[in-house]
This record gives sequence, C-alpha cells and structure tokens, in this order.
Amino acid sequence: MERINSEIAHEFRFFRVYKDGRIEKFYATQKIPPFDDPVTGVRSKDVVISTEPAVSARIFLPNIHNSTQKLPVIFYIHGGGFCFESAFSPLYHNYLTSLAAKANAIAISVEYGLFPERPIPACYEDSWAALQWVASHADRSGPDPWLNEYADFNRVFMGGDSGGANISHTLAVRIGSIG
Repeated sequence: MERINSEIAHEFRFFRVYKDGRIEKFYATQKIPPFDDPVTGVRSKDVVISTEPAVSARIFLPNIHNSTQKLPVIFYIHGGGFCFESAFSPLYHNYLTSLAAKANAIAISVEYGLFPERPIPACYEDSWAALQWVASHADRSGPDPWLNEYADFNRVFMGGDSGGANISHTLAVRIGSIG
C-alpha cells in the first residue's frame, strides 16, 4: 500500500497544501437548484455552456411587465478567491435574484472551474467562453430563448466581486484589446 505524505507545505485560512501536492479544502460550497422567487417574481434556470470543460451559468429573468421591452444584461462572475463559492450557492443566487429584480435586468451568473481542481487560468477561459456564449445571442439565434427574446445587447454590463471582479476586469481588457 502506498503511504500518503502528510507533511504540510503551506497552511492557509481555507485550505492546506501538502508537500506531495495534495490540497485539502476546509470549506465546501453549498449549491441550490434554480427556482422562481415568489417575492420578486424573478425566474431562474441553469444552462450548460460547455461540457468539456464543464462551464455553466444561472440566468435570472425579472418579472416581465411588457413582453416587447428588451432588458439590459448583467454578466456577473462570482467571487471566492478563485477556489470557493459558486454561481449556484445560496449567497449568489439570492444576490443575483435581488439584482435582477431591482435593476429590471437579465442577470447571468457564471459557474467557472475552481482551483485546485481546475488550475488558473481555467477560471478566465471558462468565463470568456461564457461571455462568448452570451454574445452568440446578439442576433437572436442563440440557444437560450430568454436571451433571444428579452435581452437588449446594446446594454450589456459586466461585473463581479473578489476573484470574479478580477476575472471581469481581465475580460474587459481582453475585449478592449480586440476592438
């Protein structure tokens, strides 16, 4: 039987790195399914953007009062130091539900690959793939009917918090560099 080296190389607040390269996380992210919020009227659903690598997103659609009105799009990337949290966690689900309702905008929250399972730069690549997926709806022929029908692609905003803010900034610089 192979012996596991339990010598610790680095001890961090949320995880431990062993000298043999293993990483032990101390914090597991809770995930909840999408649901229609009875208070705000915001509907949510999950979409698969890519299966290899696995990239998905949760889309939040506010209560529609005028079926012909196009809504702004908020592309949001969750925080968590590149290794924790989820677009599907209660924290981000509730935040994006509230944001979609108060801004009267479609919100898209990206579920990107986390370190150490998917080392950096995977989070940037996954988020770029998600942004391209959203942009594929600009001509109203993308795979998601909510974006095709309700999104105003002349009003797209991008943001995030913590590591997600860093990813968001990096994507904005990338967009600016390609024109």
